Amino acid sequence: MAEIPEHLLKRAQAAREKAESQQKAETADSTQQKEPEETKEVEEVEVLTDENAEEALSILETALEGKILDSHIAPGRGLWIRVDVEDWRSAAKAAKETLDCKFFDWLSAIDWMPSPYGREHETEQDQIGDGSEEVEDKEMEWGYTGGETRFQLICRVYSISRKIGVMIKADLPDNDPRALSLIPIYAGANWHEREAREMFGLTFDEHPDLRNIYLPGDFEGHPLRKDYPLLSRRMKPWPGIVDVELLPGDEE
Repeated sequence: MAEIPEHLLKRAQAAREKAESQQKAETADSTQQKEPEETKEVEEVEVLTDENAEEALSILETALEGKILDSHIAPGRGLWIRVDVEDWRSAAKAAKETLDCKFFDWLSAIDWMPSPYGREHETEQDQIGDGSEEVEDKEMEWGYTGGETRFQLICRVYSISRKIGVMIKADLPDNDPRALSLIPIYAGANWHEREAREMFGLTFDEHPDLRNIYLPGDFEGHPLRKDYPLLSRRMKPWPGIVDVELLPGDEE
């Protein structure tokens, strides 16, 4: 058997020693104390504040002598307040005089009653299942500042000098939804109140002219009430169906 050259033996010995050295290093690393698992950092929720809105709320509370039933501040978006319907006009006046809310944005109403029809289950595109399921009665859920009645009035006014918008809300009696007109405070409320009367059936005392804007004078009902059936969405037979001609071979 031929003798292995010395330089090859030295190279093999060096490779073996290097491998042993690496193995020892890996073993030492594995025996070292493992670092504790990283704990999930709890994100600190930044509490947003709006000093401008807080100051505005304080001013209104003083002006209305504590008659604000509830309030809500959305930082950067403005202030919401809810008052009794008897204080509806007073709240609008206070916002204009104490906060310089001279810009009247809009006025409308909200019907918080869940629709008794659910989704219009008689239309094919909305039909779910065989249509035999009964629609469960749902309780009313109000938005910011809560509520106690089905109908709420809501208006938004804005102060250019203070750079803040104020949403004023008031619950209306279910049996006689009415409130004082805001026209003496904001003349721009005129047509908004006419629309609210026409669409929701509300009454605005001291309004000079509550005529319809959109609907004929003899129109019955108020389309934006939740209990008003949208008949136009109900399935209707195609008039041409009566003129369908039978194909050859289909004659009886």
